[in-house]
Amino acid sequence: MVLSSLSRSPHDSRRRLLHGERRLTERYAELVRLAYLVLPASLGRHRRVLAAHALVQRSLPVATPAVPAPRSPGAERDRSLRVAVVRAALAQCRRPRLWPEGARPPRLLVPRLPVVLGLRLAPRSGGAEEMALGQALSELSAPARAAFVLLHAEGLTADHAHGVLEAAGVAGARVAVREASRLGTSLGPAAAAVLTSDEFDACTLRARPTDLVRRRRRGRLAAVAVLVGALTAGGLAAAVTRPTPDPPGPYQSRPSSADLVRGGPGEWADTSRVDFTAWPARGDRVRDRALLDRALAVWADPPSGTRVVRAPGTPADPPPRAPRLLYAGSVGGRAVVVFHDGQRLVRYGESGTGVLLVLARADDADLTTAGAVALDERGGAVRYLLAPWVAESSVRDLTRPDSPARPLSVARDGVTAPVPRWTGGGCGHRPALQLRSSPVIAEHHTFLLTDLGGLTPAHLTYTPLPGHGSPSARQPREATGPAALVAWKQVGCGLDPAGGTGVRAVNAWDFAEQDLPDGGGHAVWTCARADTWRGTGDITVSLRRPGEDTRVVTRVRATAACGRFGRHLVARTHWKSPRGHWYVLAAASRAVTSLTLTGDVPATRSGHTLAVRAPENASTRVRARLDSGETLSDVGSG
Repeated sequence: MVLSSLSRSPHDSRRRLLHGERRLTERYAELVRLAYLVLPASLGRHRRVLAAHALVQRSLPVATPAVPAPRSPGAERDRSLRVAVVRAALAQCRRPRLWPEGARPPRLLVPRLPVVLGLRLAPRSGGAEEMALGQALSELSAPARAAFVLLHAEGLTADHAHGVLEAAGVAGARVAVREASRLGTSLGPAAAAVLTSDEFDACTLRARPTDLVRRRRRGRLAAVAVLVGALTAGGLAAAVTRPTPDPPGPYQSRPSSADLVRGGPGEWADTSRVDFTAWPARGDRVRDRALLDRALAVWADPPSGTRVVRAPGTPADPPPRAPRLLYAGSVGGRAVVVFHDGQRLVRYGESGTGVLLVLARADDADLTTAGAVALDERGGAVRYLLAPWVAESSVRDLTRPDSPARPLSVARDGVTAPVPRWTGGGCGHRPALQLRSSPVIAEHHTFLLTDLGGLTPAHLTYTPLPGHGSPSARQPREATGPAALVAWKQVGCGLDPAGGTGVRAVNAWDFAEQDLPDGGGHAVWTCARADTWRGTGDITVSLRRPGEDTRVVTRVRATAACGRFGRHLVARTHWKSPRGHWYVLAAASRAVTSLTLTGDVPATRSGHTLAVRAPENASTRVRARLDSGETLSDVGSG
């Protein structure tokens, strides 16, 4: 054994290192994604990106086997790399002893290299599905999160994932794999596609500057410090100078009106990012420093008597850096200021009755969801500030799909005339903004926004029935066509505008159609999903018939159903036919091959609709069988 070990030459060790480096380079992007997803979200996206790259780059000596195995398959070499990366990432997830639970880990726990100065790095932003998956992963334990990524991003079997976790030193590897499998079952096969999207690709990054105002201030202080140090060193060689302190951080030094970021009028046409970061500063009081300083002061520390309204999931922290000024002006005799800090919209308002501060999330907005901001609400109407890329604006009533949209008057600074709010119970007036973007960024892109009580109106979309002009993949489209407007005439009646605070977009999905018994006519089953800015979603399933009131079948809060992670659906309701007979009706999405009714009236039908005579108060449940062999329970009762 001694002779064998002595016979290994330095050349063999170097060859092994070069071979390991080549394998790591070939799989670098996948390994960085693995590390990024396993690392805790509490690090923040910038620090997670740097830590993921550092962990993978440092895995080379660990991943290189002590004994060369030139004939071993590539899978074994990949396994050693995975083990090294998972072990290092899990080590970052463990809190130091006595470190407060839930607190951000200290910086010394995060590898120091690579280092990026002057930039904040983050993967490209995804949509609501990516946000929901990120939230679900953050709620898993670190080993279960690693198991989920190994199963769905790396494509390992449960046994192989268990082996990697055990090799990485995870004591409860079997439990972690089971926990990850349960989440994978609830999310469905779409989870793998979302995991490999740009949202979680730590090698395809967006770069933004850090706080430029603070950097300039620090640069000046550093220059002064160098000059003072040089003069002192020249005059007093033995003197000991005190170090120049860092300038105060963003929470210690409140941004002033002089620090505000102000976009130019044509900036939006010269950027690939079409959201609130491209808005210019508008309004007749953008130079009113006293007003702007008051607004910033109230945001940083609301005084007693200030009414503060926060959308769900929106932090009320002071601005972390100098925010972008979007608007400052007088609207209907009231002073209004709107800021954007990269993640939130903040509206400050002064009136004779006091001060109002409204905060709402606006991260990852796009051309449509950044299309308008509510400036003033009173007298049953709303004035909006439209995005600079809106070329045409009009108002239509969703309850009158055959009536043309009416032109909406807009001032030169982008402020609209008052737009009526939703009124009346059931199906009262349902006004919606119909906006068309400038051809500079999206030719003839027309979309609908409607007020659901939030700072930004909700974007309305529509997904038609299979075979009704829809592509093979179920994709929402703008709700501006004839079929979409007819659907929204009925679906809009079931939405609750008072409970829509924080809603980003609502999609109406026609998932099934059915001929009703006893001459009941033709009906369409629709699921309206309201996605919020924080990633969760509520659904309203309804049964709608031409010329009849829409029947709300069920409402479910905080669910994946009817979204990207809930592509299959089955619902049921009790219904009275024109002849006075009671039925249990059920319908499911297109991947369902049969429906089974259990309870007081058992029955089975092939296809994806069912109608069975049953007493009015019959207790029933419905299960659907998918073409994959899986089963699915109904979402509620009617």
